[in-house]
Amino acid sequence: MIMNFTITQMILSVLIFLVMFFGIAFLLNMLLRMSWFVAILYPLIVVFIIDEVGFFDYFTNPGSSFSALGDKFVSLHMADIVILTSGFVGAIIAGIVIKMLRKSGYQMF
Repeated sequence: MIMNFTITQMILSVLIFLVMFFGIAFLLNMLLRMSWFVAILYPLIVVFIIDEVGFFDYFTNPGSSFSALGDKFVSLHMADIVILTSGFVGAIIAGIVIKMLRKSGYQMF
């Protein structure tokens, strides 16, 4: 599937992923008291975003499933990589903010 992005769509997508994963990571970090939980979990989230293979296929048919995953990683466009990276940056920023808030004396839950 060939998709053409305009610069406006690219900027909006980057901002949406950054804010969305910042929010998700901030809430989970606050509730679970694990500052880097979403940042560590993010590669698995990316696999679920780009993958077209079912979750249980990795256990029942690992050879073709991981091969298909590798093919999908190789075929990512630069725009996709930038958008997915912005989500990771949002998760990292949330971890930094949580650390700074805890160091400043704020206690969350």
